[in-house]
Amino acid sequence: MSQILPDAGKSRTRALRWAPLLLIAIVPMVYLHFRGGKTESKGGEFEAKVEKREFRQMLRLNGTTQASRSFVVLAPRLEGAQVGSVVITKLAPVGVQVKKDDVLVEFDPQAQMKDYLDKKSAYENLTSQVAQKQADEEIAKAKDDTALKQAEDELKRAQLEVQKNEIVSRIDAEKNQEAVDEADATLKQLKETYALKRVAGGAAVHILEIQRDRAKAAMEYAQGNAVKMVVRSPMQGVVVYNTIWLGGRMGTVQEGDQVRPGVPFLQVVDPSLMEVRVEVNQVDLRNVHLGQKAKMHLDAYPGLALPATLEQLSPLGHQGQFSALVRTFAMQFAVQGQDPRLLPDLSAALDLDLGGENKELVVPRQSVTCEEKKCFAWVRSGSTFDKREVKVGRTNDLEAVVLSGLAEGDVVRRRPDEANGVVEKP
Repeated sequence: MSQILPDAGKSRTRALRWAPLLLIAIVPMVYLHFRGGKTESKGGEFEAKVEKREFRQMLRLNGTTQASRSFVVLAPRLEGAQVGSVVITKLAPVGVQVKKDDVLVEFDPQAQMKDYLDKKSAYENLTSQVAQKQADEEIAKAKDDTALKQAEDELKRAQLEVQKNEIVSRIDAEKNQEAVDEADATLKQLKETYALKRVAGGAAVHILEIQRDRAKAAMEYAQGNAVKMVVRSPMQGVVVYNTIWLGGRMGTVQEGDQVRPGVPFLQVVDPSLMEVRVEVNQVDLRNVHLGQKAKMHLDAYPGLALPATLEQLSPLGHQGQFSALVRTFAMQFAVQGQDPRLLPDLSAALDLDLGGENKELVVPRQSVTCEEKKCFAWVRSGSTFDKREVKVGRTNDLEAVVLSGLAEGDVVRRRPDEANGVVEKP
């Protein structure tokens, strides 16, 4: 045992001494093999076959899905009330199917009910004051009518006494005349003040009536606010929550949250009628026309593909995101078909069909790489791949037409710059 251990230690020491020399020798050999252009494939997942078929020119556009028919629920704006926010007490679950007149959300109605009762009490009080004031005015008018009648009678009596002036003394005649003048002046004064009293009384009643009407409007506002605390769906659809700002964070509402008036926090959408809004720049606009067909893909669900048709195209453009010289135009595609995964506010890609050509040799676009105005493809030769120069025609986002350099049935590497799946030929 004592002899074996030293021998093993010497062997490991020699191996460690020779390891750097072996590494220096292997690295150049690996480099020369890769430079030589001969590689061997592990399998077919990184390969593509050259096919002769109809080539379709495609234009890829990105946008967002939305519902053609929807109802947006806003936190209610309360009339005649200074309320900072309302509290949600009941909320329809997200994704649930609702019918017309189903309850979507309920807010806490206590403040609005209390305000309604206070306004109702003020209205009833002012209504009583108006009735009391009208009764007082009727009593005052009756008194003034009585006084006016008495003054008229007094004037007539005095005028009868004046007719005796020829048979009475001079002093009594003057007294009779003074009584007539006094009665006449009293009657004129009562007639003048009678109209003024009626105007003043009517104004007092009208002031109370204005106050009563304002109280009634405030009561009706409060009653309407209490009704707004329950929101019902006007259509059949699916409940979708909107992301909003909630107390220092972005999120969706829950029961018990406070929402500011006018904030759209929920919507009901009709999933049977969906659309996609996209933007196209002015360079690609010449290839687009109404009624054009496209294929829609969702980024969240790569396997889902539905047909779409261009229905609306904006006649006016706006400045692009990266340059003020390039204008962009809004377009709207109607999605045909339904899928439970198709919901609003999902990022989507549209492959717009711009027409095709006769049967051509077609390869994946990523199989071709260009260097110094020359294009190359890695073609399978036995168990290896050879680098071959090719001439490329029209391309789209996914495929390219090969004019020369390849033949139908050739197998090319799908990504020339991809190292995974390709190993050096021994």
